[in-house]
This record gives sequence, C-alpha cells and structure tokens, in this order.
Amino acid sequence: MSKLITGFICVGNSCRSQMAEGFAKEYGSDILEVYSAGTEPAEEVNPHAVLVMEEIGIDISNQKPKLLKEIPSKLDLLITMGCGVECPFLPCEFREDWGLDDPARGSVKEFRETRDIIKEKVKDLIKKINEGEIP
Repeated sequence: MSKLITGFICVGNSCRSQMAEGFAKEYGSDILEVYSAGTEPAEEVNPHAVLVMEEIGIDISNQKPKLLKEIPSKLDLLITMGCGVECPFLPCEFREDWGLDDPARGSVKEFRETRDIIKEKVKDLIKKINEGEIP
C-alpha cells in the first residue's frame, strides 16, 4: 500500500499544524507521507511548540513554516486545524477540520493542552485509516 499524502493546514503553520506533523511522522510514518503548511506562514515554528513537543520526546526543531504551494497540490488527507473561513480549498480524498484554538499567543500550559489534544486526534486518525474507516 502506498502512503497517504497528508497535509495539516492552518494559517500561521507555527503551532498546531507543526505539532500535528510531528505526531503524524512519529506515529504514522509507515502509512503517511506528512506535510504541514499555512496560508500566511510565520517566520519560525513557535518556540513553545518546539518545547512542549520536546518534553514528550518528539523533535520538531528542524521543521519550518511553509506556504501551501510548497507541499503537494493533491492530498489524500487534508486536516485543517480550526482556521475557519481562512482555510483554503485543496483537492483531497478526505477532509476534516479539528476546530482547535490557536495557542500562538498563549502560555506553555495552553500549548501543552493543545499538544495533548492533537496527539489524540492524530492517533485516532491513524486508527481510522488502519481500520479502513478512512480510505
């Protein structure tokens, strides 16, 4: 089976989508080809995002915010982070919005809470793929 091309998309591509990319690479590298991008990418991955992922042993310090045009234009799975009307349309086989609040200006505690939600959502996504619920 070929890997599913998966994109995690938000506006700044500095927090939520970067953490999701890190988790998906950690837990789903056997079935997912993973990307993240934003409609208006930040200059860097938010240091709090790097810190809270590092706390649980996942290194995202080498990841960089990217524009949508820097990832494949056709995705199998498109996961938006909760960016509402600012989320773009991209051709895909499956689309889901996780409706997550952006912790970008929040405390480390808020980043940890968001990280933990994303971790469970990524694990659930992988479980659904493995069980055939998502093509």
